[in-house]
Amino acid sequence: MPDCECRSDSYRTMKDAAFLQRKFGIQHLKFVILSPVIQLSVVIITFNEERNIGRCLDAVKDIADDIVVVDSFSTDRTETICREKGARFVQHVFEGHIEQKNWAITQAKFPHVLSLDADEAPDDELKKAILAAKTNWTHDGYSMNRLTNYCGQWIRHCGWYPDVKLRLWNSRKGRWGGVNPHDKYELTEKGATEKHLPGNILHYSYYTVDEHYKQADKFAGIAAKAMFAKGKTISVPMIWVKTVAKFIRNYFIMLGFLDGGKGYTICRITARETYRKYNMLRDMHRQKSSAS
Repeated sequence: MPDCECRSDSYRTMKDAAFLQRKFGIQHLKFVILSPVIQLSVVIITFNEERNIGRCLDAVKDIADDIVVVDSFSTDRTETICREKGARFVQHVFEGHIEQKNWAITQAKFPHVLSLDADEAPDDELKKAILAAKTNWTHDGYSMNRLTNYCGQWIRHCGWYPDVKLRLWNSRKGRWGGVNPHDKYELTEKGATEKHLPGNILHYSYYTVDEHYKQADKFAGIAAKAMFAKGKTISVPMIWVKTVAKFIRNYFIMLGFLDGGKGYTICRITARETYRKYNMLRDMHRQKSSAS
C-alpha cells in the first residue's frame, strides 16, 4: 500500500484522510494541520496627530485586514486624514492611556490585534515577519523591538533600545496594564506563549527638545497622580537618589554617551522627569495633610 503526505488547514482533514484511505487504498497517511490564516485588526489611539497618523496608516495598509483609529476628540486634521486613508474612525473620551487602549481593543473587528501609537510604524522587516505570523499563528503574543527617532537621530542607547514591546496578540489572552502613562500589554491567560519577531517599530517621538520637556512634564504629572492614588510615598533623600541613579543608568550603564549630544539631552531630561514626578508626589501628600 502507498504512503502519502497531506497538508491542510481545513477542519475536514480527518474526514479527508479517511476518504483517501478508502478511495486509493492508502494505508499510512501522514498529514500536517497548518495553522489557519488569521485576520488582523490594527488599533491606533490618537489625539491631534495630523503630523504622524498618515505615515502610520500607510505603513500598515498591506498587513491589516481592519484598521480602527480611536480618537479622543482631536481638533486638528487627524479625522480627515484617517477617513481619506480608509481607516475606521471612532471617538471616545480619554480617561487614561491604559483605559483608552483597553477600550480601543473592543472596537477591533478581529481578536488578533496589532496595537500602535500614531507616531509609530513597522519597518519592512517587521511587516514581513507580521505577514508570516498571520499565515502561521503559533503563539498567543508576539513582541518586537522599538527604535526611536529623536529630533532626526535614531537612538540606540540611553535605555531606549531595543525597548521590547508586546504589540501583536490574541486579545482574548490578555489586556493592557501597567501604571499610567506607561502602559504595558500583559498576557494574562495561564500557559500563554510569546515569540519575538525580527524588525523594528519605528518610533518618531520628538521633533524638538522643547517637545520632550513638555511631554516629560506631562508624564511626570500623570505618574505622580497614579502613585498618589495607590498611596505611595517617598522621602526627599530618596528623590535625589532615584534622580541621580536614573541619569547614571541611562548615560553610563546604558551607554547613552554613544548617542552624542542628543544622548546627553535625553538622559538629562529623563532624570529631570524622575525628579519632578516624585517631587509632585510629595506635594500632593503635603496638600492632603494641610487640608485634613
